[in-house]
Amino acid sequence: MERRKERNGSVQVAGQELGSGAWGLLLRREMGLWSAVSLVAGCMIGSGIFMSPQGVLVYTGSPGASLVIWALCGLLAMLGALCYAELSALVPESGGEYVYILRTFGSLPAFLDVYIFVLVGRPASMAAISLSFAEYALAPFYPGCASVPQAVVKSVAASCILLLMLVNFWSSRLATMLTNVCTAAKVFSLLVIVVGGVVVLVQGHARTEFLLSAFHNTTQQAGRIGMAFYQGLWSFEGWNSINYMLEELKNPQQNLVCALMIAIPLVTSLYVLVNISYLIVLSSSEILSSDAVAVSWGNQVLGSWAWMVPLAVALSTFGSVNGIFFSGSRVCYVAAREGHMPGFLSMVHVRRLTPAPALMFTMAVALVLVIPGNFSIIVNLMRQVKLFSQVPTFIPVIMLLASLGLVLVPIIDNPQMEFLYVFLFLLSGFLVYFLFIYFQCQPRCLQMATLHLQLLLEVAPTTKNH
Repeated sequence: MERRKERNGSVQVAGQELGSGAWGLLLRREMGLWSAVSLVAGCMIGSGIFMSPQGVLVYTGSPGASLVIWALCGLLAMLGALCYAELSALVPESGGEYVYILRTFGSLPAFLDVYIFVLVGRPASMAAISLSFAEYALAPFYPGCASVPQAVVKSVAASCILLLMLVNFWSSRLATMLTNVCTAAKVFSLLVIVVGGVVVLVQGHARTEFLLSAFHNTTQQAGRIGMAFYQGLWSFEGWNSINYMLEELKNPQQNLVCALMIAIPLVTSLYVLVNISYLIVLSSSEILSSDAVAVSWGNQVLGSWAWMVPLAVALSTFGSVNGIFFSGSRVCYVAAREGHMPGFLSMVHVRRLTPAPALMFTMAVALVLVIPGNFSIIVNLMRQVKLFSQVPTFIPVIMLLASLGLVLVPIIDNPQMEFLYVFLFLLSGFLVYFLFIYFQCQPRCLQMATLHLQLLLEVAPTTKNH
């Protein structure tokens, strides 16, 4: 086994740290700058930009205003990332907003955040995107069919989650490599759409009416503008993914900021250019009526190569599920380490040095959502629990106002029963917190289960990677 002596006199053996009378396991710092860029960009680029970017156009009423909203959504994501970068300098730990809330506001608010995140937010994202992956991966095998049998879709979605759990369990480096490959494929696919639009424009076949009346019929209603931002920011979700696993990032203070400054402007530029390409090739009415805008675009521009679009969507969604799984499982791991989840979930495999229990728990919750649900129901639930999270002082102020707007606008504009369900679920968090965290009521059977599972899965407690 490889041994090396650290400057502080401790000895580290294949991820195990011995020193000062303590023994523990560490998650390796294996993620460099470009892997961090891939993770952030890969989590942001999902199926939305390919299949349903028309949500912004629906609420703004004009092509020009929709492009402005896309650009401003990228700016808001960048401001949020700067806030998180400063928080990471003050609290250099994995866990993202959970650990920032814990260190700033205390145990109860942090528990409520992670309670929603671990049991609903992240697994719902995985379930919804894996179902989308299954739909487009299976589409070529069911030509001419209006829809793919749901049993088959759910089986493929569940297989996707199981496969990615095995990849992440086997090696964090392997999961990182998969993220890099999928992100490269996503960026290449978006560049194909951008270049295709340029070619159509050069050939003189472009639809130029959107240039002549770019801001005609732009809405003046604050509620609809707010919903347009809500639709656009949905496609930017994932900009904070790297904060969830800060302890696994090499040279974190420098690489975190550099990764955010590269990834978010890159994704914003691609989103704006892709939407311009859609408007060059398709009319506004065609975009609004299409169930899959990129597919409609591909049928007109790519001809016999139009099959590349469903393939790009499948690769994009597969990579997104991996990125969400990779980063989201670390929040479960950190919460357990802080005593807000069962301690067993804070352990790592003694040979693989991956958070195996947290990965398995995240997989199990995602499968529970995949098997009985469908894409639209899960997405609707997920949108209710996703709140846009929180340098110079004016940046947090802008983010706070934007966050309040994004929470209130959907409730006022389109109240739904899912809001009540999420509110009731949040209230149940108070009961769980005081029963199991504050009063520490832990059944003996849970302690015995932890011991047996630890032996079965070959996992052990960890220490923080400072």
